[in-house]
Amino acid sequence: MSRSRKAHTLTIDEIRRLCQFLHLRTGMIFGESKRYYIERRIADRMAATGMRTFNAYLAHAEVDRREVEQLINIFTVNETYFYREEHQLRCLSRSILPGIVQGKRPGDLVRIWSVPCSTGEEPYSIAIWLLENWPLVDAYHIEIVGSDIDTQVLLDAQAGNYGERALSRLPPDVVDRYFDPAPDGERRLIQDLRESVKFTSTNLVDASSVAGQGLFDVIFCRNVLIYFDDSSRLLTANNLYDSLHPGGYICLGHTESMTRISKRFDIRRFEDAIVYQRPWSDRDG
Repeated sequence: MSRSRKAHTLTIDEIRRLCQFLHLRTGMIFGESKRYYIERRIADRMAATGMRTFNAYLAHAEVDRREVEQLINIFTVNETYFYREEHQLRCLSRSILPGIVQGKRPGDLVRIWSVPCSTGEEPYSIAIWLLENWPLVDAYHIEIVGSDIDTQVLLDAQAGNYGERALSRLPPDVVDRYFDPAPDGERRLIQDLRESVKFTSTNLVDASSVAGQGLFDVIFCRNVLIYFDDSSRLLTANNLYDSLHPGGYICLGHTESMTRISKRFDIRRFEDAIVYQRPWSDRDG
């Protein structure tokens, strides 16, 4: 049995500087109440880089892009599973996509973005759900993109290996159709589906990073804005607005509300879910 690493004790000022460092780069908010969580993770990164003091470590992180990436990776939250918030998937196939394709011709491109996508359960869920539940799935060219700021989870998503907990909400026949047996009791998503989703690195509070993903018809951005402060939420909302085609939709987590963040979106109440739409014509110029 390996002994866990002892946390590095930080002063209040050091915690404040680290939280500010993370906030500026990710929009995420941490504070004194997360002291133990923060100290355990900083101890790991200090040991990995050979830095003996917090000041030396932070100075190193400020000039080393790869270390910033590693630091962000250990502070992101990646709790997810297949078919999470299934009511939104029903809304996607019953209401959102039928409305979107009214303005398209068969064979046209439909782009769906899952951000943050964590280890891939959400974008793969979208792909599986549409194959199982949308009769027009083969009539259009559907491109699904999964993005996250955490580069390690993107690698895990591309690998497509999942355990029992991640698959627990899927019907057994769906698991059998789309997942092959893998070592250690896991299941691996079939190759066709792994190749059907494109994974990219994206920072939601960085306008150029978001713009680089192009325009989408539907965006799933669930359960991340709760970790941001008001200014970061508004910045993210504006970036997502600019990433939608006019008339496009965004789905948030069940505890999140765009009306408390930005007035630029129209609220749409469908039978299965409440979602937010970019107006067909901008009201704010």
